Amino acid sequence: MSHTLTSAYIGLGANLGDPQARLMWAMDQLAALPQCQPVARSGLYVSAPFEAVGPDFINAVLHLQTTLSAHELLLNLQHIELLAGRERPYRNAPRTLDLDLLLFGDQHIHTATLQVPHPRLWERAFVLLPLAEIAPQWVTADQLSAVAGQPVMRLEPR
Repeated sequence: MSHTLTSAYIGLGANLGDPQARLMWAMDQLAALPQCQPVARSGLYVSAPFEAVGPDFINAVLHLQTTLSAHELLLNLQHIELLAGRERPYRNAPRTLDLDLLLFGDQHIHTATLQVPHPRLWERAFVLLPLAEIAPQWVTADQLSAVAGQPVMRLEPR
C-alpha cells in the first residue's frame, strides 16, 4: 500500500431508478472510503444514452485524494456499484450506477482490469464537461470542441 496522496477523478453515471439521488448517495459512499478525501464535486449533467438506449443519464465527476492504489480504488468502485444494484446484462445497458476511474494522478495504467486514463474519456461530453468544471487543467478547448455536438445539459442543484 502506498502512502502517497494521489488525485483520482471518478466519473459517475446512472439512468435507472432515481439517478440524481443515486449519484448523491454514491458521492457520499466515495467520500466515506478509508484513505480517501473528497476534494471537489462537479454539478450534475443530463444526457441521452451514448451508443445505447434507455432513459437519460445523470452524470457527474468527483475528485478524490487517496492513498489507495488505482486497483484498490477500482475494487472499491465496483463494490459501491454492487451495493447500488448494478447489473451488467450487456454492454452499455441501462444502469443503477456506473463508476469509472477516469484519471489517477498522471499515471498511465494498462492492465486486464483497468485502463487509466479511461479509454473513452476524451470522446464523451457527459464526462468532459463535468471534469472541466472541477479540473479545467485536464480538458482542452479542442477536446471540448470535439464533443460539442453531443447534447449535455447541466442541472441546477435540487
